[in-house]
Amino acid sequence: MLLGYARVSDADLNPDHQVDTLRRAGVAAEDTYIDHASGAKASRPQLDLVLKLLRDGDTLVITRLDRLGRSVLHLITLGAELRERGVGLRVLEQGLDTATAEGRAMFGMLSVLAELSQELTIANTRDGIAAARARGRKGGRPPKLTAEQVQLAQRLYDGGEHTVAQIADLLGVRRTTLYGHLNKQAKPTAAQDEAASEAIVDPIGAGEPAPRSTRSAWACPTCGHEPTTRAETAHQRADLAVTWLHPDPTAEGGIITGHHCCRCQPEPPVIDIACALCGDGPILVGDLVPGADDRLPLPAQRWLSAEGWCISPKLLCPHHADQDH
Repeated sequence: MLLGYARVSDADLNPDHQVDTLRRAGVAAEDTYIDHASGAKASRPQLDLVLKLLRDGDTLVITRLDRLGRSVLHLITLGAELRERGVGLRVLEQGLDTATAEGRAMFGMLSVLAELSQELTIANTRDGIAAARARGRKGGRPPKLTAEQVQLAQRLYDGGEHTVAQIADLLGVRRTTLYGHLNKQAKPTAAQDEAASEAIVDPIGAGEPAPRSTRSAWACPTCGHEPTTRAETAHQRADLAVTWLHPDPTAEGGIITGHHCCRCQPEPPVIDIACALCGDGPILVGDLVPGADDRLPLPAQRWLSAEGWCISPKLLCPHHADQDH
């Protein structure tokens, strides 16, 4: 079976020339799929549909290679995928047909050129980094917190009177940014140790650690860690109030909620979802973290909507979403 694909880069351009060429090659009208999209666009719905419809023994017919792939590397990837599935590729105006030995050889040459191009790009990047380092420059994003700000944040955290959310708000960064800079397992200060010792004799004192009868209430539900001082209890209480959203490995598009203390918080990638008014919200983990376009993945959008969040035009928690309306 022949399936045809055509693409024009703008909705105002006419694909008739490509369609007529496909007709002359034997592709039926109902088996021709047309995208109006830029060649560099990552998602092209009609191409995605064609690739799903193609079966072993079918042939994908296009007019030119640039109508199909975003780059040479993308073309090679598609060609390899089609070949593994037993699907042929015919490029009419360039005389390529992977059903022939000549066509397969041409695709092999393209593969070699694509690999060479990639290796040259990597080599040039390494040379550029090495030259920059030799001149005292460092790559990567600049840190969001200065060394002085990190020291201030650590002092406030160790003091036990400020939560991570409060310190992050003070410094103008996200909670997840601050989590990466804090030494959350630092030992208590001498004053805290003394207060804790006195509290054993006088449980009503200001340095009172969490009473044994209530410590289990603030035990981490994920790792079981229990706080031992009043300052640590204050931190743990604030940490456990945050909801972490994890992708459900057993259900596509599903979400598992969790609560973590400082000892078992997930490693990056993570991102803080904050209400536009109060700054509160869950933390997304792994595949739920938005990509380069900053769009929330659909599972995260569905979870927030189900919890009463307003998603558009701005993120609002259930409390402020009600007030906004």
